[in-house]
Order: sequence, then C-alpha cells, then structure tokens
Amino acid sequence: MKAKIFVVLCISAALSACAGNKSEEQLVNTNQTAQAAYNDAKDVLDSGLYSRAIELLKGMESRYPFGPVARQVQLDLIYAYHQAGDSKQCLASIDRFIRLNPNHPDLDYVYFMRGLTNQKTDDNSFQEFFGVDRADRDLASTRQAFDDFKILTSTFPNSKYAADGQARMQEIKEKLVRHELLIADYYSRRGAHLAAANRAKYVVEFHRDSPQVLQALQVMVSSYDQLGLTKLRDDAKAVLDLNFPQS
Repeated sequence: MKAKIFVVLCISAALSACAGNKSEEQLVNTNQTAQAAYNDAKDVLDSGLYSRAIELLKGMESRYPFGPVARQVQLDLIYAYHQAGDSKQCLASIDRFIRLNPNHPDLDYVYFMRGLTNQKTDDNSFQEFFGVDRADRDLASTRQAFDDFKILTSTFPNSKYAADGQARMQEIKEKLVRHELLIADYYSRRGAHLAAANRAKYVVEFHRDSPQVLQALQVMVSSYDQLGLTKLRDDAKAVLDLNFPQS
C-alpha cells in the first residue's frame, strides 16, 4: 500500500512539473478553435498586456501556422513586439512577413511599423523628456527609418499611413541635418576646418529646403576664412547674404 501511494505521489509531482513548464503552443487551449483562441489573444493585446499577448500569439503561430487567422496573428505579433519595446524581435518579424507575403494588402502597415521601430531604436525617451538633443548619436537606424517611410510613401501613396510617413520623413531629415552640423562643429573646434566646411556644404547641397541651411552657410564662411580660401569664403558669404539678408 505504501508503495502504491509513493507511485501516485511521484506521478502527481511529475504532472505538476510538466504543467509548470508549458510550451508556447500549450498555452493555447487545445479545445478552442483558431478564431476563438485568436479572440482571446486579441483581448489580452488590446488590454495592453503585451508580454502575455506575445506568448499567446506565438503559441497560436506554432499551433495554427496556416490557419485562417495566421497572417493576422503575425501582424499582431509585430505590433505587440513594438509596444513591448523589443525592436530586435519586431524587425525580425517584419522582415519575415515581408519575405513571405510580398503582395499582402496590409504591406503598407508593415513598412510603416518598420519605420516606427527603426525610428524608436535611436530614440532615448529619458533624454528627450529633459529636452536633450541626441542628434549627435550614431543614426544608422534613423536613416533606415527614413528609407522605410520613403518606401511606404512612394509605393503606397494612397495608404492611410502615407501622410504620417511623410511627416516623419521631414522630422528625420531635420534630425540628420542637425547631426551633420554637430559633426561640423566638432571638427571646427578641433581645427579640422576643411572637414567642417565639407559637412556644412553637404547640408547646403542636399538639404537646401532646411531652415538649418543658414547655420551651414555660416560654418562654410567661417571655415573657409580660417583656411585662407578667400574665393570660397566670399562665394559662401554671397549665397548667405542673398538668401538670409537679415542674418
């Protein structure tokens, strides 16, 4: 009798251990239909419990990879990763979705989310909260975000996300201009005046519609003056005086 009780207790302990280590797929109720399981996951997502929603959606993705809600599950996973701040997984999910669904009707949304995620990668909420300009950071992800929004606005001009994407492109453009001018200032303070002038010249040539062109021309005038390049200095000053007579 004692032996039987011992066996029962061992089996019970084993079952409890298994229950405590459920896989993502097991998190989905096996008695539910795909639609019912998705509805539950969507409710969790809408409530803002993003980590839990990711678990449920990944479980659905494993259990119903080709079901009627499979694509929507993938789209919701992209959103959940973005909201959870997991940029790496979000971008991986986005790239996978684009690769597997090149003609999906919601592809404009996917490119919009890729732009948002890349833009968010270079953001620092703490710095921005206190008004610290972080344009001096490496902006590789920001440049990628610009390209993502450019794809969105050029490929899907009638998308409901196109106007927002266009506005974000302009915002990114000004950030990139500030980045160039901060580097120009860095070079100027270290006596590398030719490098400073070249950075400012790039802004004038490729971002001429930016309000920061005034500062770029001023850097060019100062840098060329320091180098003794009077012809280039006078040319830059003439452009400065013509376009910004009150400067």
